[in-house]
Amino acid sequence: MLQQTYERKRVLLSTTQPHPTPKFTSLEHEVYLGLQRLALTLSYDVAELFRAHGLSAPQFNILRILRGAEADGDRSGLACSEIGDRLLAHAPDLTRLLDRMAVQGLIVRERGSGDRRVVKTRITDKGLSLLADLDAPLANLHLRQLGHLGSERLEALKALLGAAQP
Repeated sequence: MLQQTYERKRVLLSTTQPHPTPKFTSLEHEVYLGLQRLALTLSYDVAELFRAHGLSAPQFNILRILRGAEADGDRSGLACSEIGDRLLAHAPDLTRLLDRMAVQGLIVRERGSGDRRVVKTRITDKGLSLLADLDAPLANLHLRQLGHLGSERLEALKALLGAAQP
């Protein structure tokens, strides 16, 4: 089903592109638009995978952050501001999102013993299990999306993306 969705999206993107390619104002503009198209296609596929497991991309990112913090030895959890600082994309109402995830049983939120104003968030066994269920399908999706480039090109792309960061 994911492959059918991927193909449907690819056809949609290819049919909505103006032909022939318009003249760009600069090479930078052309590259920017190419990156945007690629990012939309890749993120659409990932969002479909997450949706099939009852997650949104921000929820997955939060679970990934909390799993990483726990693996690094931080078993007390992270404050909302710490999670927000580590997110890939800004979540406008992070507190409400965390509350919904707590209701789902994916995380627990507890007031700190030292400062009662600070609410710490930890991942639950259910959240860890969900991430474990997604690890292999996500790795396979990334392989299907980018594996055709090969290791050498992927390393070059990684270096270029790092160099492009402002």
